[in-house]
Amino acid sequence: MPDAYDPTPSDRFSFGLWTVGNPGRDPFGGPVRAVQDPCRIVQKLSEVGAWGVNLHDEDLVPFGASAAERDRIVADFKRALDDHGVVVPMATTNLFSQPIFKDGAFTANDPAVRAFALQKTMTAIELGVELGASTYVFWGGREGTEADACRDPQEALKRFRHAIDYLTEFCEDNGYDLRFALEAKPNEPRGDIYLSTTGHMLAFIATLARPERVGVNPEVAHETMAGLSMTHAVAQAMEAGKLFHIDLNGQRIGRYDQDLRFGSEDLKQAFLLVRLLEGTAGNAPYTGPLHFDAHAYRTEDDAGVWDFARGCMRTYKLLAARAQAFDADPEVRAITAAVTDARLDPLLDAPYSREACAALRGASIDAAAVATRGLGYERLDQLLVEHLMGAR
Repeated sequence: MPDAYDPTPSDRFSFGLWTVGNPGRDPFGGPVRAVQDPCRIVQKLSEVGAWGVNLHDEDLVPFGASAAERDRIVADFKRALDDHGVVVPMATTNLFSQPIFKDGAFTANDPAVRAFALQKTMTAIELGVELGASTYVFWGGREGTEADACRDPQEALKRFRHAIDYLTEFCEDNGYDLRFALEAKPNEPRGDIYLSTTGHMLAFIATLARPERVGVNPEVAHETMAGLSMTHAVAQAMEAGKLFHIDLNGQRIGRYDQDLRFGSEDLKQAFLLVRLLEGTAGNAPYTGPLHFDAHAYRTEDDAGVWDFARGCMRTYKLLAARAQAFDADPEVRAITAAVTDARLDPLLDAPYSREACAALRGASIDAAAVATRGLGYERLDQLLVEHLMGAR
């Protein structure tokens, strides 16, 4: 029987063709599930309550397909989208699977590879625009090294910058209303990937010719692989106005890129992330697509794939409800209430001037007394755990 945690299109949940369509292949074994037709994926996503479907170019149109084959596939896919009320909020390019990209795409040493990568991306952008995408994600899966002496990493950054600048101008010239979102990852499939965290990407965006068109697409697994807080990465992106898209999944720290069901690992961090995205603590909420870049366990059959998809979405909604209850709890509100000081607040709020600086430096502060104050964070964290476990 449906309940309040069942997903609906108004929740803005999306999956990639490559996520629910993953056949269970891994580096040590072949597929365990049949490859799914993209039109069937659209139908099944609609049935489980998803809003959107995202794609790489090759997820839909096979590499090397003829123009006629491409047009037939796209027409069928658009018909499925219309029939089932599913949208395409995001598109991206596969710049990592084909052998030509073995040394990278935009950063490769061979100019023929860099030119081919731009050609492929412009064609894929046109596909995304045709399908209605408003965000275009760039994940540089092969943009990195094992033999680090192969190129100056500064040259790699210049090449990557040139590619993004070139593609933003391509969109400007053609009137494509696309925002770009850069996705970071520390390693895998390369030993080291350039621009390895969301913080790296945010700094890089400031150097672009059209930084206003470019934001980030943080992923839970990728930040966790680097041993970092996804919540902090997302908060920095939100504060900068650069959270253009997000990839939700689960990941154990210190492992390969697992792409597990959202919330299946580190439930506390998943809770804190949802709390931030939903704005229940008082910050402005994130209102963009909520994309699950994850896939079902290799143990699953077709039915298990759709259990996985429902699980991602239900867990998000469950955590959103827990976050709302947590931030409405009077005891939580008492601990997290802003600390005010009628004497010091005006000095801290004032912009710098010689007079304001002199007043601030002259303010008397009893450091020993301040240091003895308990902050109640043990109790706060216990309250969080109790809300998560349904005890409050």
